[in-house]
Amino acid sequence: MAVNLTPPDPKSLLSVAGVELGFAEAGIRTPGRRDLMLMRLAAGSRAAGVFTRNSFAAAPVQVCRARLAASERFRALVVNAGNANCGTGEAGLAAARRTCDAVAGALGCTAAEVLPFSTGVILEHLPVERIEAALPDCVASLAPAHWAEAAAAIMTTDTVPKAASRRLQWDGKSVAVTGMAKGVGMLQPDMATMLAFIATDAGMSRALLERLVREVADASFNRVTVDGDTSTNDSFVLIATGGSGAPELAAREDPRYAQLAAAVTGVAVDLAQAIARDGEGATKFITVRVNGARGEEEAVRVAKAVAHSPLVKTAFFASDPNLGRLIMAIGNAGVADLDISRVDLYLGPVKVIESGGRAASYREEDGAAVMKPAEIEVRIELGRGGASTTVWTCDFSYDYVKINAEYRT
Repeated sequence: MAVNLTPPDPKSLLSVAGVELGFAEAGIRTPGRRDLMLMRLAAGSRAAGVFTRNSFAAAPVQVCRARLAASERFRALVVNAGNANCGTGEAGLAAARRTCDAVAGALGCTAAEVLPFSTGVILEHLPVERIEAALPDCVASLAPAHWAEAAAAIMTTDTVPKAASRRLQWDGKSVAVTGMAKGVGMLQPDMATMLAFIATDAGMSRALLERLVREVADASFNRVTVDGDTSTNDSFVLIATGGSGAPELAAREDPRYAQLAAAVTGVAVDLAQAIARDGEGATKFITVRVNGARGEEEAVRVAKAVAHSPLVKTAFFASDPNLGRLIMAIGNAGVADLDISRVDLYLGPVKVIESGGRAASYREEDGAAVMKPAEIEVRIELGRGGASTTVWTCDFSYDYVKINAEYRT
């Protein structure tokens, strides 16, 4: 039911030198589907990540945070779908570490060089023995071109795998950037969102990699929301293998940094938008743009007030240009001393609010026509300053309730 979203063409996904991907059916929750993904990294690969701020952060998130703080070099990532390994206490931490031990044994690295990730049902213990049993199949299927298959193996209620690529040319060397993500609900990001993994065969220092992962998250995954809730397992990891052979990036002032940042951000934006397009039960993809704010934080606050509102999202589902719901959401954003007489609002090209009131030129049939297509843009002009932002979201349909009501059944 994804909105204008199709599975990625495997041929369009670039292999990243130093990255191999494998997959298997572990039967963690649903028999007969791929639910285990293994990413093997070449020696010398660096990784950096950002994670959920939910206080109930899952066991694998806790393990990843500790390992990324202690080291910059990693040899593998392992991801299971169907079970979040969250709310499982010390047993959950032991399960995450045992999973890493199994991967280390299979790949011939140390457990400290493995990062674990989980997604799925919360408050159920992870069946590690099933992961251990399926790991040989993961290892056997490892290949540089398996991005599409790996993206499918990490899905939960996703209807479409999500992956994207970009290519750069540096000093006669080809540099690839490829990423995958999963996520369709419980996606109100804070430093990151859902599960996302982007790899490049560029080389860069640890300091630059840590800076880049945060910049990219802020421009992409932190600008998408499905339902306003923050998951316990949200993770975004950026990997640099250095396998392209191009000289390593060591300074932000290097012109290649901006080029790489643009490519990685482009992949991340593609993935973030795919998440909104595949939102649980989504029938509309909605872009909310806010201009004229006093600062970016203020612009984000207003955009998310609109994107989060269940009343606004159900109006979009019904193709109902209910202007009251839109101005309600803007007014609830908590903007200090907002002068509503300076606020304009557009649905697509149609001005519906002018100077804080219904635009004289506005006709209900024009608003209804703009609301019918599967893709809609809302533009808010605050008239307070020069800052702006864009947030992507989706509508709330009957199926959103059905999917979440039946998630554990």
